[in-house]
Amino acid sequence: MVAASGGDRLVVATWNINSIRARIGLVEQFVSAHQPDVLLLQETRCPDAQFPTAALEKLGYPHVVVNGRKGHHGVAIASKRPIERVGRENLADIDEGRHISGLVEVGGKPTALHSLYIPSGGDEPDPDINPKFKAKLAYLDAFAPWSVLASAEPSLVGGDFNVAPYPEDVWSHRQLLKVISHTPEETERLEAALVAGRWIDVVRRDMPPPEKVYTWWSYRNRDHTVSNRGRRLDHMWASPSLADRVGAVKVVAEARSWEKPSDHVPVIVTIEG
Repeated sequence: MVAASGGDRLVVATWNINSIRARIGLVEQFVSAHQPDVLLLQETRCPDAQFPTAALEKLGYPHVVVNGRKGHHGVAIASKRPIERVGRENLADIDEGRHISGLVEVGGKPTALHSLYIPSGGDEPDPDINPKFKAKLAYLDAFAPWSVLASAEPSLVGGDFNVAPYPEDVWSHRQLLKVISHTPEETERLEAALVAGRWIDVVRRDMPPPEKVYTWWSYRNRDHTVSNRGRRLDHMWASPSLADRVGAVKVVAEARSWEKPSDHVPVIVTIEG
């Protein structure tokens, strides 16, 4: 168990919860075990007016900001500390509730936290016949210039990027090269955004290749632990001015085996003051 942190450090978790209302019990289970100070949530599937703010307040998160939609989109930040300067970006003019940000103090220093949900892109990796994939590539193209601006201050971007960028981020690099989430069109664009903003992928900084790291396993696998055909779709990026203050990193892989789980698992980092 991670101890509750004080004012000189901030424990931040990102999690594609795959419906906040359906899985609020899993949020309670996760919070009880790991005590994060901030939750960056994606795929909340919930309009703002129906977001379970009261339930999160009971769990110790009185500060909640949301950017929600009906259906499969929506993001949120739930925090034990006040959230200032809330922002919502629609990259590539895609207004689907895919980003929310706010400033949270760590050791008296304001730090920008972003919850990001990049489009999945559908099934066919051809933008000429698949408008969802075309929209995803447009989003990733817009992500690079945005990332330059966002990384100019101490910032942490966490979320479901729906891209597994490196060969060690998927169960089979060769077999997934033509599968959406690992195509060169996506991985090259995501890497361009990382480089443009001089971000540090703190998960891979602390768990470098050749170690395999996964944060998502398909529901199609009856027992994901047997085949372990996972992908690392969920990320934590720290800006250059913040990266040295990001300490412990943890992928909570056991959450995939909880009752009625999300197909994604939480990723936790600690920011020192």
